[in-house]
Amino acid sequence: MNNTIATFMRNFFSKVLTIIFFGLAAAIIFSLFQHIIDGIINQVDLTELLLKGINTGIIALAVFELALIIHKEYSEPEDDNKKDAIETLRGTLPRFIGTVCVALALEGLIMVIKYSQLDLAGNLYYPVAIIMSTALLLTSLGVFLFLTEKRK
Repeated sequence: MNNTIATFMRNFFSKVLTIIFFGLAAAIIFSLFQHIIDGIINQVDLTELLLKGINTGIIALAVFELALIIHKEYSEPEDDNKKDAIETLRGTLPRFIGTVCVALALEGLIMVIKYSQLDLAGNLYYPVAIIMSTALLLTSLGVFLFLTEKRK
C-alpha cells in the first residue's frame, strides 16, 4: 500500500513538473519571438537583438531539456532491476550540463562584446568570471564522468 502511494505521488509530481517546465519553455520562446518583433519594429540594433535572441533561445532549450529529463526519469514506472542512480546521472547529466554551459558561455561572450563596445573594460571581471565558472563546470562534469566510468 505504501509503495503504491509513493508510486502515485512520483508519477503525479513528475507529470505536473513536466507540464510546468514545458509551459515555461513555450512561454520563453513566445517571449523571444515577441522581443524580436518589437526590436524589428522599434529598429533596435540587429546585432544586439540577435545576441539577446540567442541567449533567450538557449535558456528555453535548457528549460526544455529539464522537462525532458524529468519526464524520462520520473514518469516511467520504477523497476527494481533498473540501472542505479549513478548510471542514471551519467545518462542525463551531460546533456543538461552541456546546455547550461552553452548558455553561460554565450552570456559571458555577450557581456564581453557589450562591455568592449561601451568602453567598460573595468567591468570585464564579471564575464571572465562567468566564462571561468563555465570551464570549471565542464571540467567537473568530465571528472564526474571519468570517476563513475565502469571499468572492465
